[in-house]
Amino acid sequence: MKPIKTNGIAVFIQGTSLLKIFIGFLLFLFMIFSLSGVLTVLKPEYRISSSSVNTAANKITGEMLYHFLGWENHHFMQSLDERIGSTTFMNMLFKLSTNINLDDPRSLLGRELPYFSIYDKEILVAGEGTNYTNMPFESAPPIDLLRAEQQATLQNIEDLEKPSGEKAAEPPINTTGDRKVVYLYFSHNTESFLPYLKGVTNPNLAHHSELNVTKIGDKLKEELESKGIGTTVEKANIQANLNEKGWDYWRSYQESRTVVQAATKSDRNLTYFIDIHRDSHRKEDTTKEINGKPYAKLAFVIGTEHPNYEKNARLANELHKRLEEKYKGLSRGLLPQQGSGNNGIYNQDLSENAILIEFGGVDNTFEELNRSAEALADVFSEFYWQAESVSNPVQEQSEKK
Repeated sequence: MKPIKTNGIAVFIQGTSLLKIFIGFLLFLFMIFSLSGVLTVLKPEYRISSSSVNTAANKITGEMLYHFLGWENHHFMQSLDERIGSTTFMNMLFKLSTNINLDDPRSLLGRELPYFSIYDKEILVAGEGTNYTNMPFESAPPIDLLRAEQQATLQNIEDLEKPSGEKAAEPPINTTGDRKVVYLYFSHNTESFLPYLKGVTNPNLAHHSELNVTKIGDKLKEELESKGIGTTVEKANIQANLNEKGWDYWRSYQESRTVVQAATKSDRNLTYFIDIHRDSHRKEDTTKEINGKPYAKLAFVIGTEHPNYEKNARLANELHKRLEEKYKGLSRGLLPQQGSGNNGIYNQDLSENAILIEFGGVDNTFEELNRSAEALADVFSEFYWQAESVSNPVQEQSEKK
């Protein structure tokens, strides 16, 4: 049978199937990782880390993939020189039909190897302990859980409502007066924490309509306003709105978007927008001890599929750097999100000062979360008043008490 050539790509129909090629490729990778395991035992420094896997995945080229295919079907090798540097109709057709781009082998790896896609993400700024295996992720809870009227009984809540017993703080030197400039909201408003949900151990089930991430917003507002920064906490029940509309969980950001847009129209003073979440990772990845006290680690998630991306990233990076200076290891860094399976925007296109912050994970307590809210308010207020003194020196002086 003669090969059929289309713009330099030889498609040869014979006994060797595409499935066989895929299986061979996977066996080849399995051998590499098995060899790595043996070398790791002999010399630990030879082990493959998450960063090295990411780097290796980015280094694989389409030409390398064609060479591999050529081991199974020599007609690929015969046409390799002709296809280098060209984009062919056959390649495009193959991509449309399989979602695999022959010029980007990572698309093959991501589809054929479970969880390989996590190594194809990026880290803009890595915090202490952050790597490609523990990047923030939010697993969608079962739909019946979100729409059920019954939910877990609360526990360990005795100390949550007790007054701290601390003396009232001195009035802030600077103040925004009646202006509210920070807007806190919750696209996933039912995200909760396992220590408070009786009988619940599955992270995917850590949701509650009453005790959830909105409580972090209350603490952060309290801390910001103690430093003179007017803050609004938006507690729209996004999940209830989704249920009413019959929308799936992944449309949470679409629903919260309407809430944020309404807020910006009703109050033009709002300048900073923070969407508060909690991660699905476990405590070893989301907790940091600082000066003998445990804190819930913070992660800044930045959507990159919109024009404000770089401005949002600059704000997050500024807060990350300040946290590193005063609360070393508290920030997990800046994690960009884009592409298939990710929102990629997170409503951050609505403002150049919009960020999403993951507060801790499913195992953290409010004692730890509140410490982190205090730390964030501390560095944010320093950043805010420094920025105000530069951009509005006259107004900043007039608002001092």
